[in-house]
Amino acid sequence: MDKLLEKFGTIKINLEKLRLAQGMSKNELCYRAEVQRTQLNRYCVGTVTRLDTDVLIRLCYALDCSIGDLLEYVPPEK
Repeated sequence: MDKLLEKFGTIKINLEKLRLAQGMSKNELCYRAEVQRTQLNRYCVGTVTRLDTDVLIRLCYALDCSIGDLLEYVPPEK
């Protein structure tokens, strides 16, 4: 898997940065987005391995942001 990341790059999840910028607690975000705390924590620290579009939609709705604010493509180092 690491070889693929080196070749193609990765996706960075900016959820924690967005949450803090809006002054929103994790509990409030869980409530607004209707996600479990453990799931939210995985997205906040970037340890989620498979992105769930339903969760991403709810996070964008709760944070009033676009998917481009939430996710960022990081190209591979050459």
